Amino acid sequence: MEQRKHWWNGKWGRLARRDVYLRADADQWHVEQRAGGAEGVSRFYEFDSEEAAYDVVRTLLAGPDTWRELSARPPGAG
Repeated sequence: MEQRKHWWNGKWGRLARRDVYLRADADQWHVEQRAGGAEGVSRFYEFDSEEAAYDVVRTLLAGPDTWRELSARPPGAG
């Protein structure tokens, strides 16, 4: 599975941090919505098209937070 995009709400701390990940695996698209950082709780969504996955990403990023797109790690890093 390849991580394509990662967004972060710019907040630190287990209670405030939120992350959204977009990943691709063959012809399947996966969105992960995580609350609470690395040790947090995740919710997963699966799609057959990139467009459908991006529709959900846009919905998840809507709201008062100031979301930042983070660079994906190069293959083989970390």
